Parts: sequence; structure tokens; C-alpha cells
Amino acid sequence: MTIDRRDFLKLGSLLALGGLPPAARAAMQAMEAAQAVPADGKADHVLRIAPAKIELAPGHEISTLAYDGQFPGPMLRLHEGRRVVVDIHNDSDAPQVVHWHGLHLPAEIDGAIEEGTPAIAPGGSRRIAFTPEQSGFRMYHTHQGAGLDLRRGMYSGLFGPLYVQPRHDAGGYDREVFLVLKDFQPRISADEDMDMDFLAPKGRDQSLVKIAAQAVDDAHVQPDWESWSVAFGSGCINGRMLGHGEPIRVRRGERVLFHILNASAMSNRGIALPGHWFRVVALDGNAVATQATVPVLWLGAAERISAIVTMDAPGTWIFGEIDDAARNGGIGIVVEYAGAKGAPQWRKPADFAWDYRRFADPQARPREPDHVLEMTFVEHPFAGKGFNRWAINGQSFAMDAMKPMFTLQRGKRYRLRMHNASDDAHPIHLHRHTFEITNIAGHASGGVRKDVALVAGYQSMEVDFTADQPGLSLFHCHMQAHMDHGFMALLDCS
Repeated sequence: MTIDRRDFLKLGSLLALGGLPPAARAAMQAMEAAQAVPADGKADHVLRIAPAKIELAPGHEISTLAYDGQFPGPMLRLHEGRRVVVDIHNDSDAPQVVHWHGLHLPAEIDGAIEEGTPAIAPGGSRRIAFTPEQSGFRMYHTHQGAGLDLRRGMYSGLFGPLYVQPRHDAGGYDREVFLVLKDFQPRISADEDMDMDFLAPKGRDQSLVKIAAQAVDDAHVQPDWESWSVAFGSGCINGRMLGHGEPIRVRRGERVLFHILNASAMSNRGIALPGHWFRVVALDGNAVATQATVPVLWLGAAERISAIVTMDAPGTWIFGEIDDAARNGGIGIVVEYAGAKGAPQWRKPADFAWDYRRFADPQARPREPDHVLEMTFVEHPFAGKGFNRWAINGQSFAMDAMKPMFTLQRGKRYRLRMHNASDDAHPIHLHRHTFEITNIAGHASGGVRKDVALVAGYQSMEVDFTADQPGLSLFHCHMQAHMDHGFMALLDCS
């Protein structure tokens, strides 16, 4: 497509006035962004998407897609407020985009086809440039649909850690360690109930239970029917199964800042380090209002936690999943004190309820929003070729239409009031924005800022955000199978 300066300026005027439809507006923004990207010169970072063989353990090799032939992808350390140029090469057999999760970027760069980000064709390349303004632990990953092809999307190894160095680092630690949790070898399996006992506050909203029951009645489900989900044959931390990677070597008294990412396509994870406590300092890269100390960290799919651990329990320990099957399946890593001998030890922690309100500001009183957007999540059994279909406000997202669900006004504060009429805990993600959790199951909160939050089954959660990103923003559950079967919506900021 070519466009002369006169037409470009005309389109620019329409864009400023909100006079273009979403698809045309996204194309216009892409052209503007292209003009700002240097055509020559060396990029700051280069990412190559290609098939790779990853050795999780000796004799246990898997084939997947990865960045630069490794899992996780290369660590990208950027600097707050400093422009960066990235070259992306697609050596896979399908169109690809790279989503810069947790950053507030233009829709044409953010990395979601639904927002208007152009896909990189097989064998193609794209150069992008942006200035990260959100410091802390972020990530980059694929945003490709998968459907029944379990080689693609977030089932693959296309995840990488990204850290935006803040202009002013408060310190308080001796060194950093980045851990990426991941499961591999996906397979279609019977759907199983999801554990939600770890989430607080407890309780079920009976009105949401009733909505879910009605969806089952409408589907005329037979007692012997089984819906499908996805299970996994192995897991790892930083690309190695428990016992087969280099241990984390520490010294007594050392303060280690762990940055932990749950890169699972489907699973929520609970992890612990026996004999030690975690002082949580950031959630999804955002500093918490209250630094609480906890024995267990729970992360929904795509959530990140940064926590400081003071090494004061000498020995050799297993830092891993509290679920025995998941840990024995590989999701763990050894922590070894200097001079320690003997086999790594594991002790199951006591039951612990994960509550975002622990990290809130007890004095915070979030102001009233300009607008409230109601969302109800409903699961429709057996409506998606064996998988359950998901709907928001009665609508399953359609890739062929990509119709926005809500139109927002630039600069206004919005409250998403989310009602989960299902028995799953959903890791909800809003692209290109950071939101504040303001209510969980009827309990007010404030000061917890995130981009992914677990909404418990049969409960409601309210999050507030300012619509400060023009164009389309994608809202979705971060579980791949749920996204593929309708659990997405577009917000259009005029």
C-alpha cells in the first residue's frame, strides 16, 4: 500500500477526530509508527522465531518453537525511558507476532493481531522501535492462536523474560535471579476441575452459580459426556527439569531478589522454598503498596512476582511447585548453600490462602470511575468441537469480525466489573494498560496495580484503569484454550 503526503495528512485529521473505523485506524497508526522506525543501522536486540530442540533433561528432548533456539528466550534488559530498536525474524511456518506484555505500546506494536498489529509472514522480518515507560519485570511472548494445534501459541516455547531497569532502583538486595516456569508436551485430555482453594477471600456468589447451571441446562449435557482440555507431560524452570539444571548457589545471609514468571499456557502455579519466606516487592513488575512476607507464591498464567528471600536456612533445598505431580514432573530447581552437602530436601508448606489484599494500601480509597463496564463470563459446554466455548456478555469473540465490545473515551477512568459465572479461576489480562484492583468478592481494595489478575470461580472482581491508550486494546483470559474458544473482547478507545 502506498500513500502520498496529502492523503496521509487527511487520514491523520480523521484519526485525531476519531472518524476512522477501528481497522482503518489501526492501519493508519501502523503507517505512522513505520515512519518513526530507523530503516538501517544495527538493532539493539534481534529475535529469531524458529523450530528448536530443547533438552529438558538428558535423554528428554522436545521439539517446539522458540526464540533464538532456546527456552526461555534471551533475557532482554531495557531501560526506562530509553528508546530501543528490535528486529524480529520469523523462520517458522506460520504468521507470528510478538506481544510485549505489560508495556503500554501503540496497538500496531503491542503484538496482537486483534488490535491491528501486522503479522510477520513465514520467512519475513519486521523492525520495531519503542520507548518502555513501565519499569520492572515484564515479558515477551507469542500471541498466536492455536486451536487444536498444540504446537502453536503459548503451548510452544515462545516466551522470554524482559526487565525494564527503573531510572531509580531502590535496591535492598544483593543479586537478582530470574525464573521462568513452563509446562511442555501438551495433549488433549478430559477437562478437570480447577483448584481454587488457594484463593482468598472465600465464598461463592449464588447468582453466578445459577447462571452457570443455566448454561449447562441449555446445552442438554448428558452424564457420560466429557469435555476436553489440555494436559502436559513435563515441566521445567528455565528450560530444565528438576535435578537436571545448574542449582542456584547462594551464601548464608545473602538477599536474593527472585523474579518469577508463570509461562504456562493453561496452569496456575504455587511454589515454595522450604525453610524460607518471600517478601513480595512487586506484582507484574509494579511495586506493591505493602511489602508482605508469605510462605508460598501463587501465580496465574502470565503473572509475575518479584520477591526478596533472605538466605538464612543453610542446606540444599528444592525450590518448586507445591503440587507433588507438577514438581515431580519437572517444575523445580535446586537451591544450594555454599558448603552444603547431601541430597536436595523438600518439605510441603502448610496450606496458605493467596490474597491480593495483603499487598494493598490499607488507606487507599480509589476514586469513583467515570464509567462502569459490566462483564459476565459464562462457559457453554461442548460448544467448541469438544472444548467448552466461552462468552463475555453472551458474545464469543469472532476473529472474522473482530468487533469491539466497548467504546471508551480517551482519558476517562473505567471500572471493569467482572462476574465469573464458572468454576475456573481465570487469569484476566488487559493489554496496553495497568489496572488497579478495587474490589474482590465484595471486599474493597486499593493500591494493587497489575496487568493480570486471577478472578476466582463464582466471584466478582473490580479493576480500574484510565483509557490513555488510543486504538484497540485486547482483554482476555490468558489460558490458551479459553482464548481460542471465545474468551476475548476488544475495547476501542476513540
